[in-house]
Amino acid sequence: MNTADLGLPVDVPSTALFTDQYELTMLQAALKAGTAERRSVFEVFTRRLPDGRRYGVVAGTGRVLDAVENFRFDQDVLGFLRRRALVDDETLDWLAAYRFSGDIWGYPEGEVYFPGSPILRVEGSFAECVLLETVILSILNHDSAIAAAASRMSSAAGARPLIEMGARRTHELAAVAASRAAYVGGFTSTSDLAAGFRYGIPTVGTSAHAFTLLHDSERDAFRAQVDSLGGGTTLLVDTYDVTEAVRTAVEVAGPGLGAVRIDSGDLLLVAHRVRQQLDALGATDTRIIVTSDLDEYAIASLAAAPVDAYGVGTQLVTGSGHPTCSMVYKLVARAESADPKAPLVPVAKRSTGGKTSIGGRKWAARRLDADGVAEAEVVGTGPVPAALADRQLLVELVRGGTVVGREPLDAVRDRHTAARANLPLSATQLSRGEPVLATEYLQER
Repeated sequence: MNTADLGLPVDVPSTALFTDQYELTMLQAALKAGTAERRSVFEVFTRRLPDGRRYGVVAGTGRVLDAVENFRFDQDVLGFLRRRALVDDETLDWLAAYRFSGDIWGYPEGEVYFPGSPILRVEGSFAECVLLETVILSILNHDSAIAAAASRMSSAAGARPLIEMGARRTHELAAVAASRAAYVGGFTSTSDLAAGFRYGIPTVGTSAHAFTLLHDSERDAFRAQVDSLGGGTTLLVDTYDVTEAVRTAVEVAGPGLGAVRIDSGDLLLVAHRVRQQLDALGATDTRIIVTSDLDEYAIASLAAAPVDAYGVGTQLVTGSGHPTCSMVYKLVARAESADPKAPLVPVAKRSTGGKTSIGGRKWAARRLDADGVAEAEVVGTGPVPAALADRQLLVELVRGGTVVGREPLDAVRDRHTAARANLPLSATQLSRGEPVLATEYLQER
């Protein structure tokens, strides 16, 4: 869901300067050389997954579509480029009329991916496609990293809900994108109101330790919160003594207290003790929420604990140790000339050092075994084998410059749940390992 879905007016600024200078200098040189209008195909892919990860998660596609729509060189942007003398007048005139008019295909958001997967394919003139490199990569690299971490955490959490609480641990704008990506990966709510406003994600939140410390006693703080928010609220019980706080919380709110939150200590031990105490006090339906620097490993270690929900911050918004996916945006095919009918020829970087790529406009499909479980990621440049015709992964996102692939965020979230469930069981193991699916290449001869 985006703000348009909510009927909320949002002033969206130009995304044209979310780019690197060399994209504009390449454009200027190509215009002078007469090669700028050559039909070109760029692809986004990663050569490897972050160390130890079994699969990646495509996230940020919806934000990419918004960025492409708003990639406009308005007068303020053009004035900046002119004052800095970054490009010549001919290039400025070309940029003033810029509107992406090409096509974009890609893995649907929420889908999983593997090394070599053509996650996004951008087609049009070299000039209009090359400008989009940085903004596309900055969105996909960030959001996919967060979604992958969120997916691992939601897998470890099982049916227990996850709350995204990382806004204070990252840049204020990145926090909104992180909330969206976390929701794609399986989180159920966020503490960030901007994310709730922009994307319709459910928001939650009650109080911090400061609220307890403000009052003359813990009882006074609990009473103030219950009087304001009702007995179904969540009371933070680890400011002083947890046992005393739980007793006071039930006395103030009654056995119908909604939840207690634990934010420090040995969470496994404390959760068991709090559950026993709540049950003894008759608060059998009061939930236990735990926070405190959780990651997927900590969540997995609490699987046997009487915990009802997890709040995750720092480790989520930093990708749980992998804040980027190392995706790249490479030219894989271009026309022999500027003639619109000129045939495409594959191109690829061939230098040594582990940064080679495979040329050609690619398709991708996921082959299933006899039980309907995914067994290989198949990427090709020639005809699609008949056996894989109905297993193709790329979908149309932009046609002739018009976005055609925007979809509700809940649909994206559901897609990820289904895609992950279709992988071999070893995909959800937290131990280090190789990608759960091998990538097979079928190249046209």
